[in-house]
Amino acid sequence: MKAIWVTELGGPEVLQLEDLPVPEPQPDEILVRIEAIGVNPVDTYIRAGYQGYDPKVPYTPGFDAAGVVEKTGASVLGIHAGERVYLSGSVTGTYAEYALCKENQIHPLPDHVSFAEGAGIYVAYVTAYRGLIQRAEARPAQTLLVHGASGAVGIATLQIARNLGMRVLATAGTEAGRQLVKSQRADQVMDHADPGHFDQILDATDGLGVDVIMEMMAHVNLDNDLRILAPQGKVVIVGNRDSIEINPRDAMACDAAILGMSLMNIRPEEEKEIHAAIGAGLCSRVLKPVIRCEMPLERAAEAHRLVMEPGACGKIILKP
Repeated sequence: MKAIWVTELGGPEVLQLEDLPVPEPQPDEILVRIEAIGVNPVDTYIRAGYQGYDPKVPYTPGFDAAGVVEKTGASVLGIHAGERVYLSGSVTGTYAEYALCKENQIHPLPDHVSFAEGAGIYVAYVTAYRGLIQRAEARPAQTLLVHGASGAVGIATLQIARNLGMRVLATAGTEAGRQLVKSQRADQVMDHADPGHFDQILDATDGLGVDVIMEMMAHVNLDNDLRILAPQGKVVIVGNRDSIEINPRDAMACDAAILGMSLMNIRPEEEKEIHAAIGAGLCSRVLKPVIRCEMPLERAAEAHRLVMEPGACGKIILKP
């Protein structure tokens, strides 16, 4: 099979397309034929050994994918060859034509959801649900601010929040991104390149502040986030690339909560809840990943450069 194989950590150029044997499932594993692969910023952090990541090389990258069950191990029950599925991680990595998975990494993909859309579910929608529902405990009628809302996590957050009945304010850095966010039914969209956009956010709440902030770039925004929170407001840190100095008095002034989150910390019962909610949203069509572009697997290095550039507009997909 064709697969991306990383033998040393470094820049995108270490992503090499190789011929590898198709893996054989152990009794508790499932072999999935991959039809589409999602690219995430975390894939680039791991590849570069950034932010404390230290993967064991050689390895095949990737967490997001969708495809068809090819074969199941002898002890696997309730999952059958030919079923359409999306993956929430894998044993062998998803940047490949085939991947081995455990049963808890396999989830039904409705017939109306394309494989490309299915490859945009796991990291984006699990992050959005985990941050908004499980960490922030968001409620209907609250006001939500989504920083960087045109990226895959931002779009997922918007869709979940709108279905919940929240009022959604959002930012994006390009005109194309802002138009995309508007199409996702954000109530108001600001340009986060505008130095005055925090004042605009506060004005949009009549000076009351926002109840929840989903923060994709805490190293840029956290100091200002604390100044636009409503009383007992919450900031959920979804993404961060550096340190930042804040004044704790800004948090004290409104009884703020700063909440971190990582997909690595999700407990099994929380994960079961998340995928049940996502599955229901996919079936009812209120959740629908937005695809930015599709690229062949051999262009994985280019995809890693693109996913880190400003101006995200949905999910980048690799096709094996």
